[in-house]
Amino acid sequence: MRTTASFDLFPDAPSERAMARARWLAREGRVGDAERAYRDVLAAQPELKQCWAEYFDLLRRNGKSDDALRVADGCAAQFADDAFSLTLRGAALIELSRFREAITTLERAMERDPDLAIAWHELGVAAYKLGDRTRAALALDRAFALEPHSETLLLRGRVMRDAGRYQAAEVAFEGAAQAAEHQEQRDIAEGEINVTRRHAFYAPRKPEDLEPAERWFAETGAPVLATAPATLAPTDDVLVAAFLELASDCGWRFGQLVTLGPSLAAWDRLAAGLGAPRVERSAFDPGACPLVAALRPLGRDAEWDTLAAALGEHAQGLAFVLEHPAEATAAADLVGVLTDGGVRRQRAPQVAHALAEAQHPAARFAGRRLRLA
Repeated sequence: MRTTASFDLFPDAPSERAMARARWLAREGRVGDAERAYRDVLAAQPELKQCWAEYFDLLRRNGKSDDALRVADGCAAQFADDAFSLTLRGAALIELSRFREAITTLERAMERDPDLAIAWHELGVAAYKLGDRTRAALALDRAFALEPHSETLLLRGRVMRDAGRYQAAEVAFEGAAQAAEHQEQRDIAEGEINVTRRHAFYAPRKPEDLEPAERWFAETGAPVLATAPATLAPTDDVLVAAFLELASDCGWRFGQLVTLGPSLAAWDRLAAGLGAPRVERSAFDPGACPLVAALRPLGRDAEWDTLAAALGEHAQGLAFVLEHPAEATAAADLVGVLTDGGVRRQRAPQVAHALAEAQHPAARFAGRRLRLA
């Protein structure tokens, strides 16, 4: 649902004060406590539709789809299957991937109230999930006309982007950023703008037509060195040589090489090729334009997260991994090769391709200093 974004529109209303604790707990990530708080409010004020919506939204955002459906059913029992409760049920069915059933339920909601914006919004979601971009766009346009909201613009932007209409998508995301009530919403919209600009780099191809490594860059902003088909997966030495070629072409000059995780012979060759000393984690200097390298992202490793964050905070240096799981969230600025189930893809480095992506103004490390003063 797209209700919790309006937390402070009417902060003095009694209903808003009643839900203040539940909202605070939700924002703090204390999901279980927030659930109990919302249930307490509903026990005292079961007629409070905003509370039903926010409680449902909390469950939905945290992947509790079955619980969300039960809340929708409870809402229907309270309000006798009105348009609002039917919309909640339709949204719950979307989360359970029962898209056609969701559309039927949402159509029933709109029969009861054709001007309920959230019903049109959720219809847009269901149509989008089914791949019906035309119906999704029409439903979202109707939702926005009834109730302008940044979440509707965000979804419309994604629909346009998937259709390859990148300029229209960027306009929608810019509108969402301007309409945002909270910084978190603004950050999401600005991130979507960058994703759209990276997809537009490959125009006129649509996102579905991109190669896996191209799609990875478009979604994450991290170039992948190994993109050309090959009969064998690239070795560490091949990936290091490709990185050195890319660094030379880009004019990168690092002041130190900090390696984490397993010690590899390739790191000595990387340090020699860069002409930079290989140092321990304790000698990391964010002002020395460091290159932080690892075999693969170290998951929840505190050292990796700390150093990667420091690179961004100081706007200099680069995080590089030889391999990165294709199914994981990007945790490095530059990737040697993507892996599937821990196995490197049979791809060969294509430095010219990576060079073009590395110079893109929306690359993950755009704006950083990558040349030692």
